[in-house]
Amino acid sequence: MKIYDRHYIGGGWVEAASSARFEVHDSSTEEVMAQVPQGTAQEAEQAVHAARTAFPKWAALSVEERCRYIDRVIEGLNKRQKEMATVISREVGTPIRVSTPVQVGGPIYQWKAAAKIARSFSWEAKVGNSTVHRVPIGVVGCITPWNFPLNQISLKVAPALAAGCTVVLKPSEIAPVNAMILAEVIHEAGLPAGVFNMVLGSGTEVGEVLASHPEVDMVSFTGSTRAGTRVAELAAPGVKRVTLELGGKSPSVILPDADLASAVKGTLSMCMLNNGQTCSAHTRMLVHESQFDLAADLAAKSVARLTVGPSLEESTRLGPLVSAVQRDKVLGYIQSALDEGAQPIVMGDQSFDRGYFVAPAIFGVNSGHTIANEEVFGPVLSILQYKDEDEAVALANATQYGLAAGVWSGDQSRATSIARRIRAGQVDINGAPFNMKAPFGGFKRSGLGREAGVYGFEEFLEYQSLQYAPDSSDA
Repeated sequence: MKIYDRHYIGGGWVEAASSARFEVHDSSTEEVMAQVPQGTAQEAEQAVHAARTAFPKWAALSVEERCRYIDRVIEGLNKRQKEMATVISREVGTPIRVSTPVQVGGPIYQWKAAAKIARSFSWEAKVGNSTVHRVPIGVVGCITPWNFPLNQISLKVAPALAAGCTVVLKPSEIAPVNAMILAEVIHEAGLPAGVFNMVLGSGTEVGEVLASHPEVDMVSFTGSTRAGTRVAELAAPGVKRVTLELGGKSPSVILPDADLASAVKGTLSMCMLNNGQTCSAHTRMLVHESQFDLAADLAAKSVARLTVGPSLEESTRLGPLVSAVQRDKVLGYIQSALDEGAQPIVMGDQSFDRGYFVAPAIFGVNSGHTIANEEVFGPVLSILQYKDEDEAVALANATQYGLAAGVWSGDQSRATSIARRIRAGQVDINGAPFNMKAPFGGFKRSGLGREAGVYGFEEFLEYQSLQYAPDSSDA
């Protein structure tokens, strides 16, 4: 078991003020794999002050100077890929075959992208008698979740630093070890003191300081809609910028002319990614009423091929959930589906000797069932029926969320027409792959703002216009 007893503040490791610790569990074995400090509000304030002090000099560096620091971070991350993939698989439950390319490869890409975007970005433009500059917004508080921990950190911290902002990070206390490794990498990269700071702690103790502190100019949060609402509430009096990437209940609309087998398999893959612990998971499969029985049969056969097992085994396709709390929550949703009369299509054996495992479940539901409306965050798929395209679109939009969606059709123009009617930030056509350069974020209660690509980079910038009087010689 690894014991961490320090936060990263002001360019160095600072011993935690409190002896209280969070236990980090191996999700496959339930064993305690690490302990990390429970940070205090005072330590969060110390980190904010360090970031504020460092901001003027960091913002004044040239883009190339900032990006050279980021290049060194990338070098350090590359050296520790295997270690980080193993850690995240243990913390989160992600199968190792997914952790390596997604949980670690994705974050490394985000650091590379941040430097590339900063180096090619148009930082100023002439507009009439004005020069319009893009300047860093200031001190950014980054509050990140446990499901894709390093990726969500990288989507915030990398572009913020490249833009010239300084950062205070509060990673998830449930899956924090990967963040400790990142802080070690950043320290070795030699960033100036105070540019990057990290305080471990709870949302109520540390997160609320970052959201409300007058010296924090922006809060970038990823997590539940409930917690995101609280962040926005705390940030409002300071009129600070807030970006929120929140929950989802994403539909996958399969039109009658689609390749049904491919569409069902693709939808199930998007639903079960990371053991269902994905905010953009396609957890509602919408099929024409004439195809329901066949779709249900195809889904059952497809899910039967998902090998459930420990996250570090190469053969595992579906690992455990992150914690006992999350496991019990998902099992509660499954029980509610049964209690409410949903049609069980797949019901695996939920008796496991150890580990936070949940066997995948598939239900035929209607729009009134709880699992058709609430974010389950586990390996549970709901199948709904529709009569025509208008009802399909209505069902797709009948949710408080609007993060992602999918549309499947043999006619791409038809699929595109349906996709444009769905109120979601990203809509995949016929199983198109995730595009890390495209903006990621949602409509409605799925959040505010966007991450990834140049769109996410611009969230960390302000406009400044310099007006010039006409030259007297021109009068």
